Order: sequence, then C-alpha cells, then structure tokens
Amino acid sequence: MTSRTVTLGLPQMTIGEDPKANLKKAIDRTRDAAARGAQIVCLQELFLGPYFCQTEDHKFFALAETIPGPSTQIFADLARELGIVIIASLFEKRAEGLYHNTAAILDADGTYLGKYRKMHIPDDPQYYEKFYFTPGDLGFRAWDTTFGRIGVLICWDQWFPEAARLTAMTGAEILFYPTAIGWLPPEKAEYGERQQAAWETIQRSHAIANGAFVASVNRVGLETSGNGGIEFWGGSFVADPNGRILAKGGTDEETLIVPCDLGAVDVVRTHWPFLRDRRVDAYGDLTKRFIDRE
Repeated sequence: MTSRTVTLGLPQMTIGEDPKANLKKAIDRTRDAAARGAQIVCLQELFLGPYFCQTEDHKFFALAETIPGPSTQIFADLARELGIVIIASLFEKRAEGLYHNTAAILDADGTYLGKYRKMHIPDDPQYYEKFYFTPGDLGFRAWDTTFGRIGVLICWDQWFPEAARLTAMTGAEILFYPTAIGWLPPEKAEYGERQQAAWETIQRSHAIANGAFVASVNRVGLETSGNGGIEFWGGSFVADPNGRILAKGGTDEETLIVPCDLGAVDVVRTHWPFLRDRRVDAYGDLTKRFIDRE
C-alpha cells in the first residue's frame, strides 16, 4: 500500500450569541489545529452563531452573507497563512428571498475551490430548516485539494446513503460532514442513547459502503431558544474505510487531530469492490419517491 497520510482537524465548539466571539474562537481553534499538525480543518455547521433554526423568525435572515463573501475571505486568508485546507459552513444569501445552508471549500493557498449547498433540508421540532434554507442545487461533488480529494455534505445529509454514494462516485477519498445535532432535553432520557448511536452508525456505514474516510464534526452545549433548547451532543469522530472509529470526541469542547492514510482507500475498494459490483442497470427505481404496491 502506498502511504499518503493527511491529518484532519475537527474543532468541536460551543457557540455563543456574539458573532465576533464565535468567529475569533473558530479562527483560534483552526490555528491550534494547524499548530498540532492538521492539514484539513473542517468547522462545524453554522459555527458563526447559535443554531437559529430552533424558531421561525425572519430576523435571522439578516445573518446570511454571500459566498464568496466576507467570511469566505477571512478563512481563505487564514488557509493561505497556515497552508491548510479549510471547510467553512456558512449561511448563504444567494439573492433576495433565496438562502442556502452552504459550505465553502478553501485550498491551502487560499484559493476558493467552490461550495456545497445542503441538499436535504429537515423540518422537525426545533429543526425548522425549511423555513430558512432552499434545497441545494449544485449536486454532489468532490474537490481536489492540496492534501487529497474531498467531498462535503452537511448534517441531515448524513442520513442518506444516496448522498454519500454519489459523492464517493465523484472520487472523494474523505467525506466531511459539518453538523449541528443534539437532544431535545425532554426526550434525552428515553431516546438519547439510541439517537446518537444511530447517527454514528449510519455514517460509519457510509465509510464502509464507499471505501472512504468519514469525518463528522458536531457542536456541543445547550443552546436555548424556547421549548427547552437543544443539547448538542458533540461526539465528533473520524472513521476509516472499514468503518473503524479512529478518534471520537466527548460532550465538551475539544479539537480532534486525526492522521488518515489515504492509501487505505484503494486497498479497501480493491478488496471490498462494492463500486465494481453495483448493479447500475437495476437501480432506476431509486429516482422514485416510493414504489407503490399494485
């Protein structure tokens, strides 16, 4: 196996009400990750502010910005300074009345490589994202960065094997998932353990099925916005192409620094040739919502 080791940095952070303080924390954590050897840093979903989708309020649209835009430039400059790749999850204003949940991908020389717009938009209690975000229309893709070919998906996308598969089919060696997921406090005692276990398991299965590394970075802390708030559970992790957990965070702030040998991608895909053995001639019904029984 030809070794190609890249080191990932996943800053798992609490988020406060002050956007400037949140930005400073993200920059400081990114600098710290780079100082500890990280070559690709992925920041958590919508890290510049609290998770505002707990309520439906038009005032939050004022938080959105263009991509490329001010925050993109800040992290492009930081990527160039540190010589690292940065994935920055931002609230994108595309046009008046048209907004997306978007991740910007910045190469190690500061080049803006492009963006991914979240494709699957949830509408659950205190996750009222359909009020804010238009479903993505850029498709599933990967980018050649200085340190490897990466794909980016966002949070609710984690639950859909189609999204992971299509991204892997563009050649992604690592699937990154910036995330904001947690427990509703009244439900935690009954459902909390199984919810987090399901979240981790489905993503590890994406690593196995696609022979790729999976890196998921989640926020932590209780963020209140009516109805008791959301307790973000952290648990950020990196899984290898066999689905093994290489590193996993707890429920407090921390930054995971995880070396990944990308040479394993070819080895695993050769020995477990799922991509080779796909019956692409038989999958046409996947484009249907459901197959009704006659």
